[in-house]
Amino acid sequence: MTGTAKADPGRFFEDFQIGETIVHATPLTVSEGDISLYRALTGSRHVMFSSAEFAKANGFDRLPIDPLLAFHVVFGKTVPDISLNAVANLGYAEGRFPVGVYAGDTLRAVSEVIGKKENSNGRTGVVWVRTRGLNRKDEEVLSYVRWVMVHKRDAASPAPEPVVPTLVDAVSATEFDVSWSYANWEDALSGSPHRFEDYETGEKIDHVDGMTVEEAEHQIATRLYQNTAKVHFDQHMQNASRFGRRLIYGGVVISIARALSFNGLGNACEMLAINAGSHTNPLFSGDTVYAWSEVLDRAALTDTVGALRLRLVATKDHPAGDFPLKGEDGRYRPEVILDFDYWAAIPRRA
Repeated sequence: MTGTAKADPGRFFEDFQIGETIVHATPLTVSEGDISLYRALTGSRHVMFSSAEFAKANGFDRLPIDPLLAFHVVFGKTVPDISLNAVANLGYAEGRFPVGVYAGDTLRAVSEVIGKKENSNGRTGVVWVRTRGLNRKDEEVLSYVRWVMVHKRDAASPAPEPVVPTLVDAVSATEFDVSWSYANWEDALSGSPHRFEDYETGEKIDHVDGMTVEEAEHQIATRLYQNTAKVHFDQHMQNASRFGRRLIYGGVVISIARALSFNGLGNACEMLAINAGSHTNPLFSGDTVYAWSEVLDRAALTDTVGALRLRLVATKDHPAGDFPLKGEDGRYRPEVILDFDYWAAIPRRA
């Protein structure tokens, strides 16, 4: 017997059912090698994920894994079942990181389909899923909602009754259970003198630096997370697409922009929640990423730990000194590639 009968073509829009639970394949044990490779691919310099001694001095058992790395690993588990036939990943909401992840932890993913709506063109539709990342103890280390545009298998198939989930605008800072202390934080070692008290709501920060994304780097990064989406890898298929090129995985954009934000937000290490996120325009190899941030809110969590709600905006081939975002028509400017809203922990002064 020959052919593709045993190969999985991935799900199309018609294959998703509201309320179904999808258990994703290939749990991954995250190693210290993964941490080093992630650092090499993104340029991350946050001290909490660089120095085990610094982390232990500030309340962690050992060197923790950057929550974004854990997010990408869990996201990658979901791709073969959710977005293998995606047109684009559209957005995120309600992201939470309740339990820390360390080298040696094994992560797996489970998703629930919570929304579904066919697009007006009749050829694609949007699917909403809530994904949970679990460790070997079955503790939920992260969860998030994402929505993705997926091809239909048959444009003539009838449109389902639309179900669009209601999502909160932002995760409340009252949810954060801070089990660590920043009592031994040393600014000289972290690389930034700026703490919670130094930031004001409404303040904007140009992160100044830029990073050009190379073809090999974004391919390796996406493989590191075992993300198999065709739009990132199959140039032969992409020749016939609207862009004619492979798209860079949006998670690469998030991580590079977050790494660039070190210059201005070096002490805002630990990501606590993802409130919202949109990939507003595509990024391709050879493009240069810049970033700027806006402080949206502040919250004092403990005597030594505060939280900043930050809007992280990434651009391509456009330095962020003029804080580009939207045009007069209300649409994102073409150079804006990411609009990402998140909470981060930051040390307070005694």
